[in-house]
Amino acid sequence: MRLQILDSGHGFGTRTLFALIRAVSRQPVLDVIKLVKYRPDYYGKPMSVITQEAMRGDSAWSVADRELMAAFVAMTNHCDFCVKAHSAVADLAYRGEENVAMLLCDPTLAGIVEPLRATMLMLRKLTKEHSVDADDMRDVLAAGASAQQIDDALAICFSFDVIVRLADSFDFSVPSTEAFAAGAKYLLARGYR
Repeated sequence: MRLQILDSGHGFGTRTLFALIRAVSRQPVLDVIKLVKYRPDYYGKPMSVITQEAMRGDSAWSVADRELMAAFVAMTNHCDFCVKAHSAVADLAYRGEENVAMLLCDPTLAGIVEPLRATMLMLRKLTKEHSVDADDMRDVLAAGASAQQIDDALAICFSFDVIVRLADSFDFSVPSTEAFAAGAKYLLARGYR
């Protein structure tokens, strides 16, 4: 059951912003934006800072790799909205050099080069089992990831483990491919602020 507060719990200024978004993009306002704007001091602003740092802060991982990780964590959590949203951003960021949907469909992640592959396998274990151990970290380090890359990947996993749970709790609607494409252009250009 969808929690209706995201559709009706915003003030005049936010409703005006939503009208502007709809007019300019010719797409519905995505539920994730409604969530961030619903209680910005409680959730929206703090989580935007965390997600912006994880997804666009300094990192040896490319933006495309980080978006792929976000889509992968979402897929592991079975969140259709987040998989489609972040796959669309990863597709744009990779500029057609990778087939994101194909990469995500392979449970062995064979099409992904190291150290990204080992990192994503570790993220899958963490997401499914809620723990990793020293051997898991050694495997990722042995595949060529740095300790900082592991930290960066864990920050992405944290952000999207939280967001997918909220998406499920609020029953985010899954809009059209065109809406995801418009959102992807925005996220690629502006990030998560």
